[in-house]
Amino acid sequence: MTTTEYRQTPLKRVLGFLRNTWRGLTSMRTALVLLFLLALAAMPGALLPQRNLNVAKTDEYIAAHGWWGELLDRTQFFEVYGSVWFSAIYILLMVSLIGCLAPRSFEYAKAMRAKPVLTPRKLSRMPHHVSTTTDRTPETVMTDTHTLLKGWRRVEREEADGSRSISAERGYLRETGNLVFHFGMLGLIIFFALGKMFGYEGQVIVQADGSPWCNSGILGYDTFNAGLRVDGTDLNAFCIRLKDFEARYTENGQANYYHSNMEYQSGEDLKTGAWKPYGLEVNSPLRTAGDRVYLLNFGYSPKFTVTFPDGTVRTNITPWRPADEPTKLSEGATKIDQPGIADPIERRTRQLAITGLLAPTAFLHGNVLTSSRPEANKPAVAVDIYRGDLGLDAGRGQSIFQIDQSLVADGRLKKLTRQNLDQGQETVLDDGTKVRFDGVQEWVAIQVSHDPVQGWVLVCAVAMLIGLAGSLLVKRRRVWVRVTPAREGETGTVIEVAGLARTDQAGYGEEFQRISDKLVQGQRGN
Repeated sequence: MTTTEYRQTPLKRVLGFLRNTWRGLTSMRTALVLLFLLALAAMPGALLPQRNLNVAKTDEYIAAHGWWGELLDRTQFFEVYGSVWFSAIYILLMVSLIGCLAPRSFEYAKAMRAKPVLTPRKLSRMPHHVSTTTDRTPETVMTDTHTLLKGWRRVEREEADGSRSISAERGYLRETGNLVFHFGMLGLIIFFALGKMFGYEGQVIVQADGSPWCNSGILGYDTFNAGLRVDGTDLNAFCIRLKDFEARYTENGQANYYHSNMEYQSGEDLKTGAWKPYGLEVNSPLRTAGDRVYLLNFGYSPKFTVTFPDGTVRTNITPWRPADEPTKLSEGATKIDQPGIADPIERRTRQLAITGLLAPTAFLHGNVLTSSRPEANKPAVAVDIYRGDLGLDAGRGQSIFQIDQSLVADGRLKKLTRQNLDQGQETVLDDGTKVRFDGVQEWVAIQVSHDPVQGWVLVCAVAMLIGLAGSLLVKRRRVWVRVTPAREGETGTVIEVAGLARTDQAGYGEEFQRISDKLVQGQRGN
């Protein structure tokens, strides 16, 4: 072995390893395994809480499961669709499909241009074979055969012994359907990825009192999930306002109908100020400006009127979130700044917070307020009222549904009273401030979704169904017909008909029988 050969040997080994790895990755078997792994990897995203959808629920799950929850968190099981391992499977599947489909497409293109195979020398060895003699001339038989096999890919050949034969094939759409299915799958994967890059999704609570809400930026949302290429500064412009909300329930209190009469404006309507009506329902989203607006849920906002000792009146309507979905028993916090106080230090000692429970259809279980129905038939609240520093000027974001308990623990926020209030009732605080519960108002949770490639996703999904149907229903089969003229001392023309099913044999026997019978009897047409 020369020095040059010795130096080339490791390189050849590396190239051979890379070549074999590429062949293994681009095989159809590997693509199917990766597709199965992708479906398996997506299951934790449906079974476990995801941090980008519900941070609080995710943290609660981790705390409840100890070291197991922390291990799942470190291995990105609470961020499945953005995890390294899910992305790796996704990319490998896409590469495998591309590497698998490219050579198959070239081979299919060559096969489509190629002529049907030569007629075998001994047709009697084929699974289906018929031989007979007819009084018709060879020319007549060949004409009848071409007419009968119309729609088949066929070629006529002259053989060495003077016989003439026709090779015919049908069912090439099977491979077409197979390729369409896999190209549709590849397109689905690519467009899903593009949708994640250029799409966005946000949720926001809107009061059902006709107040307008506009899709002007991410600050207008309660939660916002942006694609990798979306910075939230150039969202599709539109505005909506929910005029009312109606919910219907079964006898056991289960909701079966949500409806909101709303108005919206987009495009030129934003310039002219015109509003268009729309009936928003759970399964009937509004589609406008390239976005979709879904109705997700609803709840109640208690209305509190606070009269301060100096006679100043403040009315506040803040959404409270359902703690018990079937009865809409809700919890929350209404935060109020006392007006007329210029000194910021003093103002932070006079802020009010009204927290507790809201019952749409109230009844007392002992001294505990609860709700029997989700309708607002008899609204009441059980509230704790605090005074002090709410932390609104601390520069940190805080939940609108609760107060910062650390402020209560260190004494900056003090509880003044605990009261149960029916609609219209009020309580008086130690300094003469009056807090009145005036009833409830509905809020509606909506979701705005933007997916610029959803149409292409639909096209790919339909292509997959069509391709799958073609690959399952279409069968590859071949027919050969050999016509031999009578030799000296003989009369008539010898006809041999043979058939072969390239895929499933089911049903081809009947088809071959019909073809051979018509050829023998001299009938034309399928």
